[in-house]
Amino acid sequence: MAGVRNALSFLLAFYKGRIDEAPAPERPYPWEASYPEGVRWEVDIPAKPLSAIVDEAVSAFSGRPCLEFLGKKYSYKEFGALVARAAKGFQELGVTKGMRVGLFLPNSPYYVICYHAVIRAGGTVVNFNPLYAEREIARQINDSGARILVTMNLSSLYRKVAERLEDTCLETIVACRMTGALPFPENAVFALMKRSEISSIPADERHVKFDKLVANDGAYEPVEIDPGKDIAVLQYTGGTTGRPMGARLTHANLYANVVQTRMWATGVVPGEEKVLAVLPLFHVFGMTGVMNVGLMIGAEIMLLPRFKVSEVLKVIDKQRPTVFMGVPTMYSAINGQKDLDKYDLSSLNYCLSGGAALPMSIKTTFETLTGCVLVEGYGLTEAGPVCTINPFTGVYRPDSIGLPIPGTTVKIASLKHPDQLVPLGEHGEICVAGPQVMAGYRNSPEADEAAFIGGHLHTGDVGYMDADGYVFLIDRIKDLIITGGFNVYPRMVEEAIYLHSAVEEVVVCGVPDEHRGEIIKAYVKLRDGAEMKASGLREFLKDKLASFEIPRRVEFRNEIPKTLIGKPSRRALIEEELRKARKARAKSVA
Repeated sequence: MAGVRNALSFLLAFYKGRIDEAPAPERPYPWEASYPEGVRWEVDIPAKPLSAIVDEAVSAFSGRPCLEFLGKKYSYKEFGALVARAAKGFQELGVTKGMRVGLFLPNSPYYVICYHAVIRAGGTVVNFNPLYAEREIARQINDSGARILVTMNLSSLYRKVAERLEDTCLETIVACRMTGALPFPENAVFALMKRSEISSIPADERHVKFDKLVANDGAYEPVEIDPGKDIAVLQYTGGTTGRPMGARLTHANLYANVVQTRMWATGVVPGEEKVLAVLPLFHVFGMTGVMNVGLMIGAEIMLLPRFKVSEVLKVIDKQRPTVFMGVPTMYSAINGQKDLDKYDLSSLNYCLSGGAALPMSIKTTFETLTGCVLVEGYGLTEAGPVCTINPFTGVYRPDSIGLPIPGTTVKIASLKHPDQLVPLGEHGEICVAGPQVMAGYRNSPEADEAAFIGGHLHTGDVGYMDADGYVFLIDRIKDLIITGGFNVYPRMVEEAIYLHSAVEEVVVCGVPDEHRGEIIKAYVKLRDGAEMKASGLREFLKDKLASFEIPRRVEFRNEIPKTLIGKPSRRALIEEELRKARKARAKSVA
């Protein structure tokens, strides 16, 4: 009878496409023995609404500084009161359970307040990159169904979204005053000296000023949340098609990932840390790792609206943050600062790199200069995002992206047969499972089916796991380009270039770059008789793409290599670049 049951199980798994040919790792998992002291893999993480982070922090750290922005500070008590008042304001605007509200904001107190106010009102946050071009913003508004969008009265932001009231489903813009976030006298100076950078906000029913949004008693209507089912954030990603898709992250997903990440830094002292928030909070890494982990530990979150290396070094020197998270480009820029010896960076205790592969030269140089251990982590939007992190103490494996964090399992699937596993040490696709993994993509069952096989999320990244459970990232299956920590989708760049009437064919890919990890290169074939220079193409793209999406290199060709079925071959071009890089290295060595 047992044999019959086994045979039936085998057949069922086979027809579902979920048979694991190589034996799956069993507990204890190989990575558990490598865990830093005081951290356990098996943890009981409660499924809580994301609002619990603010409730618990305000209760425990009421009088401590919570947010600091260009000299203006908010205590946890003040922050909690503003969140409550903004939540009531959103409900008065019609926000109900599950309604999607867009945030089109740089790092500022407005972002943190409105994010948690939307969550408390029962809504779903939709993060927008403020650097996006108007056509990308319009596409995401319509895809997400966002009817309310929060932005600032800065012309560089407001002008991009104002016309979206006419050509998308957007109905209301909440406008936040830049001067309202600044202390005196900086607010008066800004209002006087930067008048040309401030947009006048129309006084009509389609616009609501933030000051009016929070002009109430904070008595919002509590909303009953099912943490495992209700979506807290719709975070856009490249998915599996190259076109951004909305990853549906539940309250439980995001709360769990905050807890998992916080557990890893065992030496953190709640209520005593200072987190430097220069990573954009609209990015999932900054949202979870910087903002929400910072709130959970009662840290003072020092917000910077952009990364400028001299400003970052001044803040570290004067304000003494203890925690810094960034992308490799940021650490590379710090390493290369000419007058670095002017700054005291000794306050840093925890530094984490993510978003792109961290070159060992950048890691070791930064550690030598600062005395702070820099560890690399790995994640993806669909997992909220953190999946693996290297230990802050103990064994560090060069080039590893770390160990699976508590409650997370990592398997390596065959590249040819994604329903089968490969043994430890062999290359395959990195697959993850855990409480932080998304509920699925918005309106894309086909993408869900491709992403979830055998109960694990298939990341599209190639890597392997060693005998001690350390994971190593080798390559990406997807065509996604990561430049300076930003995700760029070649197809979207190609679509924008194709808008130029002189272009017949174009292929966009990422080529290696020591500082940014990758830079974007476009291979362009012009129509017969057409002429164009690289500078002219970049000028054409300025209002169609974000600045980080515009190709830094442009190569004009008479022909674009093709696949066997006649499609332009991105892979062939990438291989050309790799051959060039190998030749250049060989020449430099010789």
